[in-house]
Amino acid sequence: MIARIWRGWTSEADGNAYVDYLEQTGIPGYRATPGNLDAFILRRADADRIEFLTVSYWESLDSIKAFAGAPIERAVFYPEDDRFLVDRETVVRHFELVTTCGAPQGS
Repeated sequence: MIARIWRGWTSEADGNAYVDYLEQTGIPGYRATPGNLDAFILRRADADRIEFLTVSYWESLDSIKAFAGAPIERAVFYPEDDRFLVDRETVVRHFELVTTCGAPQGS
């Protein structure tokens, strides 16, 4: 399993609207791609702006390529991202999942 991680920042005022926007664009785009296992939005206050982290899980690098195209390290953006984002990473990072933490046995 491969984790795909991207970061971007909005103003404080646009934080909630950007969540709504991601839930209409990026997250459905991830989940509609064969080989996507799940996708999440994380956010936190970062001085006078909001930092966003999208984390998606994929079966393989080929399934990521089906979503992102080549090169797979290039971030995927949507038409209104320029309206919301005050800063962004233009590349994403990929990590191989090597272990999971589940509920302790016997729970």
